[in-house]
Amino acid sequence: MLPPTANVSQDSSTAWRSVPSSSKGSWSRTSQSAVSEVESLRSKIQRLEEQLSKVTQGTSSSPRPDPRPSIETSTSGIAGTFHINRESRLDDGRHAISRNVVMHKSRLFGPSHWAQGASMFREVFEMIEPHIRKEDSKAVTSLKKCKELARVIKAQRTPQWPTPPTSDLPPKGVADELVDCYLRTIETTFRILHIPTFKTDYDALWVTDAKPSIAFTVQLKLVLALGAITYDDYFSMRPSAVRWVYEAHTWLSDPDFKTRLNIQSLQSRVLLMIARECINVGGDSTWISAGALLRTALYMGLHRDPSHLPNRTTLAAEMRRRLWNTIMELCLQASIVSGGAPLLSLADFDCEPPGNFDDEQLLAEDPVAKGDEEYTQTFIARALRQTWSQRLSIAKFLNDLNSYGSYQDALELDAELRASYRTICRTLRGYSLKKGPSPSSFETRVLDFIINYYLCCAHLPFFEPSLREAAYAFSRKVIVESSLKLWCDTYPSSPLVTSLPLRDEPVSNQDTLTRLVTCGFGFFRLGSMISTMYVALELKTQLQDEDSLGPNPYRRDLFSLISEAKARMWTTIECGETNIKGYLLASMITAQIEGLRQGAEKSKMPDLLLQAAEEAEQRCLAFLEKKAGQSASSLDVSMMDEMGLNRTPAFMGDWEFIMSEAFFNLGNGEPISWVLNDENRPFMM
Repeated sequence: MLPPTANVSQDSSTAWRSVPSSSKGSWSRTSQSAVSEVESLRSKIQRLEEQLSKVTQGTSSSPRPDPRPSIETSTSGIAGTFHINRESRLDDGRHAISRNVVMHKSRLFGPSHWAQGASMFREVFEMIEPHIRKEDSKAVTSLKKCKELARVIKAQRTPQWPTPPTSDLPPKGVADELVDCYLRTIETTFRILHIPTFKTDYDALWVTDAKPSIAFTVQLKLVLALGAITYDDYFSMRPSAVRWVYEAHTWLSDPDFKTRLNIQSLQSRVLLMIARECINVGGDSTWISAGALLRTALYMGLHRDPSHLPNRTTLAAEMRRRLWNTIMELCLQASIVSGGAPLLSLADFDCEPPGNFDDEQLLAEDPVAKGDEEYTQTFIARALRQTWSQRLSIAKFLNDLNSYGSYQDALELDAELRASYRTICRTLRGYSLKKGPSPSSFETRVLDFIINYYLCCAHLPFFEPSLREAAYAFSRKVIVESSLKLWCDTYPSSPLVTSLPLRDEPVSNQDTLTRLVTCGFGFFRLGSMISTMYVALELKTQLQDEDSLGPNPYRRDLFSLISEAKARMWTTIECGETNIKGYLLASMITAQIEGLRQGAEKSKMPDLLLQAAEEAEQRCLAFLEKKAGQSASSLDVSMMDEMGLNRTPAFMGDWEFIMSEAFFNLGNGEPISWVLNDENRPFMM
């Protein structure tokens, strides 16, 4: 049996032979005409496709990647082994841009991750590598002692796992202050609780003998933990805060998750995610936690606007909108911090922004939202939502797998976010002209910090080429100026703001946002860290590029920031930070820039860096020894090895930050894990 095509062919041949000769000529002419017409159409289509291709190439701002991305592997005694995947692409046929992805062990970090900037400081460690490799190196011994002292201090703070919740609370006076600290900081930015309802339940704890529900106790302890961050200058309640986080995590990890699918439990999950990040109890895995939180909210239908769901009270509807708004914001921030894709788009939800209500209004039966010109307790949440789509575009531009945006795309994203922010600023100025409620300094500076962080991030892929090519000068300017704004928002007592000189006495830590950054961790700490890194890179470039015989015209404000960063890093250690790597790096960078400023010879630079490193380590060692209450001299290397220097706390798992092995690999070239496992923190400036 022949295949169908063969049968058709045979039948056609038979039919052709049966046609009268007079018809054959007509059919032949018709067939030839049809063939000619088909060829003509095919030719036209081909020409149109070629024209379309040319037009598309001429107008498209999205370059395509080089089909052969290069993977650079670097291994050295200090830097260890890490890989950078560089996908080169041409920007409008003129400029080559690399989209770098850093790979370390089983993890991959996108362009917005802080490791991209930190990798530009490899030369600092490469210069002192020969000295570090010596067996009698004081730097190696001091680092290992600092690590073990840090382990002792952390062990004193960390409870057993699991840690079932208890009903124990601090005295009412202290608890009242902690709640107030939370409400003035975290709750103003991320709307999670209905404040009157929460306060009613909270007050009932102290006036009745009835045992409170475990669900509310867990929620309250998370509020207390977050309030403890800004309670005093030095985070004196850190051990209690860590325990409260462990208790909440234990309770919310119950396998019977269906009983936790309610608004109160979702509020607690949001609080837990923020607390874990800010108090750094596994805070480096925020992006993973954000994904779980997002899917929980989707499962509960928060992505759908309440108007599409069964009737609810205005209070219930607004709480759903507020929670969804907060979860969206946390997912976006986690994407920027981790370098992971946001995995969220505008098509994934139709939930409207929170209404312009004060919390007390929602207690009424049928409240009416205030006008946009009136300030309410949802101001920050609504302002962030107003810029969310632009900031989402920036996160996707940086971290999406198939994002090959051009420099023109970055400029457009910058312009769109600035335009949206200008509208918000006009509203803010309107508040100041009226008598009545207005946002606090903390609220306005947090909003400004977030916007400038994203503006800075939009230009990060172009900073390194901007140091060589004038075509990217605008990106260089935006990153430096945004970094300065981030610093001034965080530290209003900074000499950059007050125009007063930096003195030797301890820097001020009384401002609320300053405390949140200094005592806490996460998005805001990383933002100030990134600002320091890029200002340092800019200042170093200015000093290295200057060939004049006269005074070097570097920017004094940049040098002031770098000098202050070292003092700020020391304050984080005084506030309970046990990882000294941020202070160590800040000390070495300051020494390098000071050497360049004074015109030190290149051959002298390693000695300057090594001296700065050893002095920083000795200062940290003395402080940690006092903190741990034991003599550092009694700790020998063999004892440290037996105690498990490479061990990671089970609660943290394997989620260490990348630059540990990349920058602090000592001795015989094997990675030293004090950086890798010290609560998984990066260089915190």
